[in-house]
Amino acid sequence: MSDDTLRTVSIERGGLGHYTATNVRGGTLSIGEGDGADFTPVELFLAAIGGCTAVDVDYITSRRAEPVTFTVTVAGDKLKDPVIGNHLANLNVTFAVHFPEGPEGDTAREALPRAVKQSHDRLCTVSRTVETGAAIEVVIAE
Repeated sequence: MSDDTLRTVSIERGGLGHYTATNVRGGTLSIGEGDGADFTPVELFLAAIGGCTAVDVDYITSRRAEPVTFTVTVAGDKLKDPVIGNHLANLNVTFAVHFPEGPEGDTAREALPRAVKQSHDRLCTVSRTVETGAAIEVVIAE
């Protein structure tokens, strides 16, 4: 991996079931097991899918008109399977985006379906990784 392609996040334990993720720019995010307000890893996964596609779609459509509302909701069923293990199924990304009335809003509304499709089909790294099924190597450092 080269420096221009490598992405890294580190996770530090703060206590049993409580962790802090830190990116290379110093940003932090609290992770928990679901007993408090912290995001669970599954919620972060859903947020990553939604956030990635939201950024794509927002950049494409907001060049035409600033949205009045812009909400992306991501949902999925968490399943426990004795054969393949825990996983999410039935993932769904729903856009609720509204633009102002007028020609600029009309142009943005027209661009929205294409932007969503472009994000899903090729732009969103997170959802593309899920759909292409990238392997994950797990290593124990010495």
